[in-house]
Amino acid sequence: MTISAPEPIDADDRMRLPDAVQQTLLDVAHRRRLARGDSLFLKGSSPDALFGVIAGSLRVSVVAPGGREAVIAVLEPGHWFGEVSLLVGRERVYDTCAVEDTKMAVVRAEDFHRLIAERPDVHMAFTRLVCLRLRQALAWIDDAILMPLPVRLAHRLLTIDVHPASAGEAAMLAVSQEDLAFMLGVSRQSVNRQLKLWEEEGMLRLRYRGVELLDRDRLAACAQPAA
Repeated sequence: MTISAPEPIDADDRMRLPDAVQQTLLDVAHRRRLARGDSLFLKGSSPDALFGVIAGSLRVSVVAPGGREAVIAVLEPGHWFGEVSLLVGRERVYDTCAVEDTKMAVVRAEDFHRLIAERPDVHMAFTRLVCLRLRQALAWIDDAILMPLPVRLAHRLLTIDVHPASAGEAAMLAVSQEDLAFMLGVSRQSVNRQLKLWEEEGMLRLRYRGVELLDRDRLAACAQPAA
């Protein structure tokens, strides 16, 4: 069984583990189910496993000393994560919880380290994955500094849209306006105003704790900075 892969905007930078590596991980993984709201792990916990999302979605966040939560990402099927803490042997630096009923693949730390040591293809696959995530993080920092909100918001929606729908079908993103505001470091009102404009233009439809993408191509055009 191969977990469906995420599809970032830049098709050349697909953060996908090769099918053979995914299958190797799934062969040694056990399955775990989370109900909506269940925590997978918390910040400060020991790195004891690598995780892959098979079905459902996870919310990744950090909480500031004052109690304000910042959502880093929403992970949908196709995401493997947790490798950095395993590789450096340090505690987790964020919290994760299920946005909906979620099925996980869980690879024990000892199995992950054995595969990294014995399989050059697995080692290289995770090296590439970590580098791509670093590149994406740096791009998000640049966006936060340089790009206007509509560009940043469109880019983030398309990044979450890991499974572009078939022709004639709309993609449903399990992300709330509050989550998007936290991800972008702006107010919910600012996000809502822009989403409402795009809804009026027929590019998307707002749902309860979700966004339905109706015209991905037009949204992709909004994600491009002005020349």
